[in-house]
Amino acid sequence: MTDGAEGERISPGTDGDRGGTSSDAHTDSDGSGAAPPSASRRGRPEKPPLPAWQETILLVGMALILALIIKTFFLQAFYIPSGSMRDTLKRDDRILVQKVAYWFGDISRGDVVVFDDPADWLGEEDGQSPSNPVTRSLAAIGLYPAGGHLVKRVIGIAGDSVSCRGGVVSVNGEPLDEDAYVTLPPQACQGTWTTPPVPAGHIWVMGDNREQSVDSRAHVGDPGGGFIPASDVVGKVFVVIWPVEDWSFITRPGAFDDPQLDQAAGLILWTAPGGLALVALPALRRRRKKRISHR
Repeated sequence: MTDGAEGERISPGTDGDRGGTSSDAHTDSDGSGAAPPSASRRGRPEKPPLPAWQETILLVGMALILALIIKTFFLQAFYIPSGSMRDTLKRDDRILVQKVAYWFGDISRGDVVVFDDPADWLGEEDGQSPSNPVTRSLAAIGLYPAGGHLVKRVIGIAGDSVSCRGGVVSVNGEPLDEDAYVTLPPQACQGTWTTPPVPAGHIWVMGDNREQSVDSRAHVGDPGGGFIPASDVVGKVFVVIWPVEDWSFITRPGAFDDPQLDQAAGLILWTAPGGLALVALPALRRRRKKRISHR
């Protein structure tokens, strides 16, 4: 083979090859060698960025949706306008209620819970909802107080019988040591009374400030006999977030860890006539009912 024949051989990547590289095959007419825009750019021009006002609306909308999801499934903020749970929760405390605990577990004795108003405990005036569309919308995502909720401590769960004798509260006949959280009244209860077993799917609640709390004891004669449906429970209070000096976690007192409470529950036999809710329950003066509102 002669040197001339070798000079005519076409190597890959030259202009004579149809499969040559784009940098060689596509050059500007002025010979600068710069590649033109890709086909996708030529056929589909870039979109201009959103105006600032549109971006703001989009971000606000996403934030509201996120807030609604968090409020519905995970956390919800409330404030305390009354003293029925002192000194565990004080007036004007801001608290967080978590809802995850009851996804996989049951309500326990000693939990501090927020629950919907059963049998109109709050009364018509205190339970009113926001009246105009703006406040109703804010209340729906937890940004406006909506009313209709209370906060109390769970004393009895399904099957328990709660009683009072000599100023001491007992569950299934086992006295509770409540000194850690019942700090204001001289006694944890008054009079001598006993509840029938708490129905399945219900709880019996009391405020820590026993002399200033309108709780299950005061609603024995109401529909439901003072027992709260577990389905009305919004969640468990787990932290006080404001004011700073009151910041603290709310934990379950050790008094409710006593295994005797569960063992005694299996021995309770209730033989009282149907419809009798409490035995010798002293009349509780109905004080002005307070509500716990959304933050």
